[in-house]
Order: sequence, then C-alpha cells, then structure tokens
Amino acid sequence: MDEQGAPDEVLARRAALGDRGAFAAVVDRHGPAVYRYARRMLDDPRDTEDCVQEAFAAAWTSLPHFEGRSSLRTWLFAITAHKVRSLQRRRSRTALPLPFAPDDEVDLRAVDPESSAEGTDLLEALHRALRELPSGQRSTWLLREVEGLTYDQIAEVSGTTASTVRGQLHRARAHLIRRMEAWR
Repeated sequence: MDEQGAPDEVLARRAALGDRGAFAAVVDRHGPAVYRYARRMLDDPRDTEDCVQEAFAAAWTSLPHFEGRSSLRTWLFAITAHKVRSLQRRRSRTALPLPFAPDDEVDLRAVDPESSAEGTDLLEALHRALRELPSGQRSTWLLREVEGLTYDQIAEVSGTTASTVRGQLHRARAHLIRRMEAWR
C-alpha cells in the first residue's frame, strides 16, 4: 500500500520508526487543516507558519510516544492548539483570525461583482464577530464548524470536557447569531 492511501495509524507507526515518507504523507494529509486552524487563531502569517512548523516538528519528535488513544488528526490539533496558546502567551496579544487561508481564496474575476461584494462583506462581518469571541470559544467554534471535530475530540484538543465544549460552542453560536442577524 502506498503512503498516500495508508490509514493514519499505519503512517503514524511508520513515521515513529523514522520513515520520513510516511511523515510527509501525514503532513500532506493533515497540514492544510492544521494550517487553517492556526491561521484563524493567529493574526500574523509568519506567526502561523512558525506555529505550524513547530507543531509538526513536535509531532515528529513525539510520534514514538503516540499511543493512538485519540485519532492522529485530533492529536495533531492538540499539539497545534498548544503551540498557538504558547505563541499567544509569548506575544501577549489577542489573537485575530484572518479571513482567508490559501485554500480559501477565490478568483473574484470569475464571480459576479455584486455577489462578490456581498460575499466579501459577509465574510468580513463573520470574521469581525469571530474576533470578538474569547480565544477558547473561537477555537471550539473553528474546530467544530470548520474542521468537523466531535465534542470529545475538541475536548481532547482543548484539555477540557465535552460538556465544557458544548457550553463554549453554545455561547459562541449565540454570539455569532446575534452579530450576524443583519445577514439572515
């Protein structure tokens, strides 16, 4: 079986034994989601790149200790969330999500200008509302609504409980509903 088609568990075991190709497949498979999450939690593209690089470096060195109690994806998000929090503490500033990750950009020439302007305004309104959320609620919302993690996975990433995740998600959604009312 080639590395691109191998299950995460197999890739993790191979990478833990030093297989750089297997680790490259892990990075290819999960890197875009990890980057997207970090990018929306941090306000600087260079900070995002540093954070993601540190997260994957930590994953590479920690893979021999990965026991598989969670999915590889969840484990990578946990490492990334830890790196994001560490960077935020070091920088002593509020994290601001940015509107686009590289894979989110669209060719505006191919879109109707009026629709494009409305879509841009809607996205900007959403990102302003997301910036108003406390970091924990923003992280929870992004992991659930953008990355599709379960409550248990988010709890593991955040180092909290599923009921806390439910509460944070409820508060985040309520805030976003209020702030986005004009767009309904």
